[in-house]
Amino acid sequence: MARLILSLDNQVLAEYNMTKERYTIGRLPDNDVRIDNPAVSGHHSLIINILNDSFLEDLNSTNGTYVNGKLIKKHALQHGDVITIGHHQLRFSDQQAPETEQDEFEKTMVIPAGQQNAEQLAQAERAADKAAAAAAASLEGDAVAESVKLDPEEAAALEDDTPPSPAAEEKVEPVSPASTMTGIDPALAPNALPLAKLQVLSGAFAGRELELTKALTTLGRPGVQVAAITRRAEGYYIVHVESGTEGDFPLVNGTPIGAQARKLSDNDVVQLAGVKMGFFAS
Repeated sequence: MARLILSLDNQVLAEYNMTKERYTIGRLPDNDVRIDNPAVSGHHSLIINILNDSFLEDLNSTNGTYVNGKLIKKHALQHGDVITIGHHQLRFSDQQAPETEQDEFEKTMVIPAGQQNAEQLAQAERAADKAAAAAAASLEGDAVAESVKLDPEEAAALEDDTPPSPAAEEKVEPVSPASTMTGIDPALAPNALPLAKLQVLSGAFAGRELELTKALTTLGRPGVQVAAITRRAEGYYIVHVESGTEGDFPLVNGTPIGAQARKLSDNDVVQLAGVKMGFFAS
C-alpha cells in the first residue's frame, strides 16, 4: 500500500495510507491532506491512484508543486519521491515497489572500504582528524578568550601603577572557578552529534537517501571522483580521496573543497562524481 509521509523541517507530522482513488492536498479543511500554511493554496494539488500507479497533478497553485526539487505540472510518482508544497514535504512511499533502486544507488555510489586504497583512506582519516582538532582548538580558544575579557575599569587598573583605593578593594569579590581553571565551560560543550543523511538531488536516483551511520563513508566512482565523509565529535567532514583528473575536487555549495577536510553544515549541497546530494542533519 502506498503512503504519504508529511514532514516539516525533517519532523514527521502525519502519515496517510492511500486507500482511495483521489487525494487532494491543500490548505482548506475539505482536503484529504490538509496543510494549514499560508504558502499552500486552498486546493494545491491532487494525487490519483489507478491500480498500482499514482499520479500527481498541480491544481494551478500559487507557489507551485515540486518533486525532488523540480517544478511539475503532472508527474508519475515513484517510490521515494519527495513532494514539496510550500514549506512542507510529502514523501511518497510505495511498499509494493522493490528496494532494488536503493540497493542499486548504494552499489553505484557507496564504496566499501575493502575496495578502496587503504593508504588513501588513512590519509582521508588523518585530514578529517586534523580539521576536527583545529575546530575543537578554535572552540576552546574562543571560550578561553571570552573568559579572560576585562571590562574597561579592570583594564585601566592594570595599566595604572597607583595602588588601589580601599573603596576599590571592597569591590573585589571571590571569583568562582572559571572555564580557564577546569577547561571549556560546560555551557559551551557541544551536544551529542545527531545522525545525518544525504539525499540525492539529481540524476536517476533523485530523492534517494543515505543515512551516515558509519564513522567513515566513502562515496563516488573510482577513477572518476571519490570522497569520504567522516563522523567526528565536532561534526561531519568531507575530504577528497582521489579523482581521475588531478585537482578535480568535490564541490560544496558550488565551491571546490580542495585538499583539506571541510566541515559540512545542514542543507549543504555536495556535488560528487556528477551527482548532487543534499546534506541534512537529523
